[in-house]
Amino acid sequence: MAKKTNKKEDHYKWYLDEYQKCKADPIYFISNYTWVIHPIRGKVKFKLYEFQKTIIEALEGHRFNIIRKFRQAGITTLCAAYALYKMIFFNDFSNLVVSIGDRESREFLKRLVYMYYELEPWIKPNFKEKNKHILQLKDTDSITTAVPSAATAGRGFSISQLIVDEAAFIDDMEEFWTAIYPTISTGGKVLVISTVNGMGNWYHTKWEGAVTGRNEFNPIILNWKDHPEYQKPGWEDKTRSNMSKRQWLQEYECEFLGTGMTFIDSEILTRLRDNVRELSYTKYNNRCWVFEEPHPHHDYLMAVDCSLGRGRDYSAFHIIDLYTGNQVLEYYSNSIPLNRFAEHVKEEGNRYNLATVVCERNGPGRPLIEQLFHVQEYENLWMDEKDFGVQVSNNNRELILSDLEESLRDNWFNIRSKRTVKELLTFVIDEKTGKIEADTGQHDDLVMSLAIAAYAIRKIGPAVPFFHNRDSDFEDKLIFPTLATPGSDYDEEQKEYLQWVLK
Repeated sequence: MAKKTNKKEDHYKWYLDEYQKCKADPIYFISNYTWVIHPIRGKVKFKLYEFQKTIIEALEGHRFNIIRKFRQAGITTLCAAYALYKMIFFNDFSNLVVSIGDRESREFLKRLVYMYYELEPWIKPNFKEKNKHILQLKDTDSITTAVPSAATAGRGFSISQLIVDEAAFIDDMEEFWTAIYPTISTGGKVLVISTVNGMGNWYHTKWEGAVTGRNEFNPIILNWKDHPEYQKPGWEDKTRSNMSKRQWLQEYECEFLGTGMTFIDSEILTRLRDNVRELSYTKYNNRCWVFEEPHPHHDYLMAVDCSLGRGRDYSAFHIIDLYTGNQVLEYYSNSIPLNRFAEHVKEEGNRYNLATVVCERNGPGRPLIEQLFHVQEYENLWMDEKDFGVQVSNNNRELILSDLEESLRDNWFNIRSKRTVKELLTFVIDEKTGKIEADTGQHDDLVMSLAIAAYAIRKIGPAVPFFHNRDSDFEDKLIFPTLATPGSDYDEEQKEYLQWVLK
């Protein structure tokens, strides 16, 4: 005789087993029990994509996470589902969600509340409080609070998990982080999410620190190609046709670009960024980055931009190999005294075969030239038709920058340093005034010294034995073709010299 089964007990056991499965695995809970509103298909189960599952795993495995995402990745909705998971299955769990503004914070809570209401009755706890910014459950006493960004947000809270949405667009993020960090320093988790929005802001700084291991954040970068909806034929071409190149790079390729229109074209910037090299060693307390030692038979140019060394603007110089276009050395400091800087200029100039030193003679550049000429007695200072160095004025500044743009566009320089590329990424054209300058909060000393190099090389070109990129055919791709007109005496003399040297 078959044993009778108790259907009520079977149901109870199923519910208990299912509850334990959900508690043990947030991916299982979200994929099987949460619902969202799809913009096309309406109400659908929140079936997670693989890249979204990877994010959940990172949230479970790391205390601090920072996400660099493309547009419409569904990460805000994912975070709402994860916050709800924590509230249901853990007692006294407190989520604090910080958004750009009040509309965004209310939208976050709206998504979470929708998921809560669509839960099956057996897994849905009663709520204790619910309004536009708070959902608190009665059974677990867990809570999610969604607020617009403010420096005082979170003070006095006991926070289990902090979620910051679109952190790169929150103006007072530095102040907010200072205020909120003590509340999570004893064990709370942090998730920072954003699309990119320029460089130098709190989000960019934290991302760079995460990538280089200088902070606790676990970096997660999302590629739009990981989204199944974006893999459909024609999607990329159609989307790119509806936006500028800059918008595409920022919104979908997650490129850190300046907040304005970059002076150097984005494709050139991408190439420069991809071609940076590891330095060989550093000198002068990491102020000087060395990429190549001097070649005994090469000529070099050193382009110098000087500051007062008081912690504001930087003193900078590049050394360029005139035979290859390689950036072989870079110097960068905002604390070096002028007389000490002059000593470093002389020391590196001598080391690189008595390099031709070209200084900007504006402002502190004038006393630097005096130091180099009268005190250091450097023997190879470049001068124009009037004096030592280059006078950068409103009249010729754009001409000098034009030389820089052309030299980078035509690949005359092989930039090795990520510091130089970083400044180029934030060297922008102000969309209101048209002025070309460093983006807000950034510096342009490496850019201007490189521009001086581009300008000076055009002036000294014929005096240099030859300019040759060894990765190309010297007859077709001289680094500075405008300096030697085909058929001229100089052109023929240069070719004859090259053929002898390159045997």
